[in-house]
Amino acid sequence: MNGTVEVECPKRPESRNSVAAFREPTVRELPQIKDKIAHCVEEGKRFYSFEFFPPKTEQGLLGLYERIARLSRLEPLFVDVTWGAGGSTSDLTLELSGNIQKFFGLDVAMHLTCTNMEEGMVDKALEEARKRGIRNIVSLRGDPPVGQEWRQCKDGFAHASDLVRHVRKVYGDYFCLIVAGYPEGHPAGLLDGKLTYEQELNYLKEKVDAGGDLIITQMFYDVDQFLRFVRDCRSIGIQVPILPGILPIQSYSGFKRMTGFCRTHVPEAVAETVERLKDDEEAVKNFGIEYGTEMCRRILNSKLSLGLHFYTLNLEKATVSILENLGLVPKFESVRALPWRPATIDGRRSEDVRPIFWANRPASYLLRTETWDDFPNGRWGDSRSPAYGELREHHLLGGGGLYTADQLERMREALGTPQNLHDVSAVFVKFLRGETKAPFPWASEPLANETNLIAAALERMNWQGFLTINSQPRVNGAPSTDVTVGWGGAGGYVYQKAYVEFFCSEERMIQLLDAVRGNTPEFGSLSIYAINSRGDLRTNVRKPRTNAVTWGIFPDREVIQPTVVCPESFKVWSKEAFALWKQNWSSIYDPENGTPEERRAYALIEHIRETFWLVNVVDNNFVTGDIFKLFARIG
Repeated sequence: MNGTVEVECPKRPESRNSVAAFREPTVRELPQIKDKIAHCVEEGKRFYSFEFFPPKTEQGLLGLYERIARLSRLEPLFVDVTWGAGGSTSDLTLELSGNIQKFFGLDVAMHLTCTNMEEGMVDKALEEARKRGIRNIVSLRGDPPVGQEWRQCKDGFAHASDLVRHVRKVYGDYFCLIVAGYPEGHPAGLLDGKLTYEQELNYLKEKVDAGGDLIITQMFYDVDQFLRFVRDCRSIGIQVPILPGILPIQSYSGFKRMTGFCRTHVPEAVAETVERLKDDEEAVKNFGIEYGTEMCRRILNSKLSLGLHFYTLNLEKATVSILENLGLVPKFESVRALPWRPATIDGRRSEDVRPIFWANRPASYLLRTETWDDFPNGRWGDSRSPAYGELREHHLLGGGGLYTADQLERMREALGTPQNLHDVSAVFVKFLRGETKAPFPWASEPLANETNLIAAALERMNWQGFLTINSQPRVNGAPSTDVTVGWGGAGGYVYQKAYVEFFCSEERMIQLLDAVRGNTPEFGSLSIYAINSRGDLRTNVRKPRTNAVTWGIFPDREVIQPTVVCPESFKVWSKEAFALWKQNWSSIYDPENGTPEERRAYALIEHIRETFWLVNVVDNNFVTGDIFKLFARIG
C-alpha cells in the first residue's frame, strides 16, 4: 500500500496457481458467515460476533478455551481468530480456529495475513483451514514482526486486495472473504501522510471488487465518523455488509496504548473522562461499558448495521455487560437449535442425535467419534458398529493432569480433602448449588438451566449417597421457545423423559434394582442400567435397546429425537466416567508425601472409583412420572 520492496522469504511447498489445482470437498457445508448475515438482514435480526487472539502460553490457551465455552452460550453469529504478525502464530491460529468449530459449535473466521508470506505458504495455510472445516477467512495485508519494517515478500502479495484476488482465483467461492475497513484511514497511511481518506475508500472498494464479501472495521470511538464512513462506502458502490469493530475501554494504559498505536481519534469528552478516572481502574471499566453501550445503541438505531463485532482482547466482562445493557443476550426465549451445541465442521453440521452420557463433556464425545464416516440415527441401534475410537488426552477435556495453576488451586479449594462419604457428597452438593467455579470432574460445561427445576431432589439424592453427575427433568409438551428447556426454534413442542445418572455403592445399586424388580406399579416405568469399573453390567431391561429420552415436534418436520440412552454407548462412557475419579480428583493429592488428610482423601477417592457403580435411571412416564420416588423409597 505504501510502496514495495521485494525480500527473500523461507521457501514452502509449491503454490497452486489455478482453480484446477483445488479439489472441492465432497461435502459443502453452508451457511458461510455472509449467508448468516444475509439471513439476519432479511429478518431484521440484530447479531454480534467476537474476536480472540492466540495466547502465548499453554496455560493462557487453557484459560481461553474456558472463556470461549462460556461466551459460546451467548450464541454469537461467529468468532474470528487473529494471525500473528508475519505468521508468527499460524500453527496456533489454525489449531484454535479448528477446535472452536469442532468443540464449541461456532463458525470461525480465521485471519490470514500475507506479510512475509510467499504464495506457497498462503496456500498451505488455506489448505489447513479447509481440512478443519473453516469456510471463512479474514484477508489482511498484516503487520510485520516487532522491530521489522513491512516489505513485500518475493513471490508474495503487496496488498490485501492481491491476497483476496488470489484466494478467489484458486478456491473460487469456497471461502467467505472478510476484509478490513478503516473509518479514519489506515494507521500506516495516517503516519506517513501518503494516503487520503478518499484513497483509502478506493482501496477498500478494490478489495471488495476483488472478492471481499464482508467488511469489519478497525476500532473507533467516534460514532459519527463510523456512520459517515458507511454512507461514503455506499456512495461509491460498496454494498457488502459493514460491521463496526468495537473495542470496549477496559483500562487506562490499554486505552492509551491502543489508540496511540492505531492513531484513533478520541472525542474530547471521552478523552477527558478517561484521563480524570485513570487512577480508578474500576471506574475506567465502568465508563468503558457505559460508553460502549452508548456507541452500540447509536449504531444499531442508525440501521446502517444490524451487527456488532467486539474486539474482546480475550476478556469477557465488558463485552457481556454491553450486550446485556443492549438487551441482546437471550434471557426470556430459548435460541438453542438442539439441546446440545452442534459442531460446525464439515460432516457434523447435520448430526442430530447423541447419547446423553456426554451432555456435560461434549469435547470427549466429539473426540471419540471423530473417525466416523457419518452420524446417522441408526448408528445407535447397531451395537456391531465400531461406535467409538479410543479417547486420547486433549487439553479441551480438562483432565490428564494438565491444569493451569489457577485451575489447580481452584480445584483443590472446591474438592478439599474429603475424609468420608459425607464429605464427598458435600462436594457434589456444592457444585449443584453453583457455589464453586472450579472445573467439576465430570463436567466441562456449566450446569444447564433446567437443573434448577430438580435441584432440591438432586441434593437429597447426594446426601443419600447417590453422587449425581447428569440429569434432566421430565417435560411434557413445553413450547420450544421456553428459555429453560426449549430448543429447535419457534412453533414447536419439546418432550423429555426424566433422567438421572450417578455413582453409588453396590449396596445402594442392589436396593434400586430390587425395588424396580418387585413389580411395584409406581416403578414399572423405570429403566435402569448399572455398571462397575470392571465392566459388569446389570439392568432391569429385558431387551436392551436404544431409548429416546428427548424429542421435539415441529411444524412440517419429522419427529426429532436428539438425545438417547444407548446401552453400548453406556459401556464406553463408563470407562471414561470411572477414570475421571483418578484423572480429575485423586490425582491432585500426593499419596506418599502429602499431609495425612491428603493421603486419606486419596485413599477414599480411589476406594470409590474401585467399588462404586455407575447407574443411570430413565423414567419412561414423561406425563405423570416421578423418578425421585424411587430414591425416597430407599431412604
